[in-house]
Amino acid sequence: MTPFRPLVLGMVLTATAGFVDAIGFIELGGYFVSFMSGNTTQGGAAMVTGHWGIVGLTLSLVALFFIGSVIGTLLATASIRWGPALVSGLVALGVAATLGLRLNGFSADQSMLILAAAAGAQNAILPIRGAVRLGATFVTGTLYVAGQDLAYALRGKVPRWRWVQHLAVWLSLFIGAAIGALLFEPMNIHSLLVPLAIYATFFLGHAVAGLRNS
Repeated sequence: MTPFRPLVLGMVLTATAGFVDAIGFIELGGYFVSFMSGNTTQGGAAMVTGHWGIVGLTLSLVALFFIGSVIGTLLATASIRWGPALVSGLVALGVAATLGLRLNGFSADQSMLILAAAAGAQNAILPIRGAVRLGATFVTGTLYVAGQDLAYALRGKVPRWRWVQHLAVWLSLFIGAAIGALLFEPMNIHSLLVPLAIYATFFLGHAVAGLRNS
């Protein structure tokens, strides 16, 4: 079982990812900054039908997410003490840059690419604790593992309620996306201030922890 505190922190990050992905989904008209399986499927279908603009957009989102994951992992593994702060700071900067570009007239197709890179990097903020992947921006694998753990639990091979932790992570993404869509209605792109504040808080928390361990 994953300890309570890391689980809650991971759920907050995953909920924030859902919030951000909902905003990206609305801004991009049905494409994602976190859900690369969806973008890959849409890009493949668009290629067959000759919609090359969609192919370019979806593959660009996938590429930036991939690049973000590489950079995030490099930062996270560069220093045990400062890695989480570096990644949290990078993600916060990515959200801030996206907001700044959008407010200064850049199109959603341009500005949301940075948000996809930030989403890729977010997955490196928290290490895996127990069986649950903490702070992930995607939950397809989480749902599979929830079902797998339930099957194992029925046979007495794993802790009885561990599968519930995986479902809690899925639910956090669902709730975060709902809140993001709800706040986008009155706040528009300014709703990105909410995840920006959350990522900045994680940065400050990790930075303080790094100073205490110095």
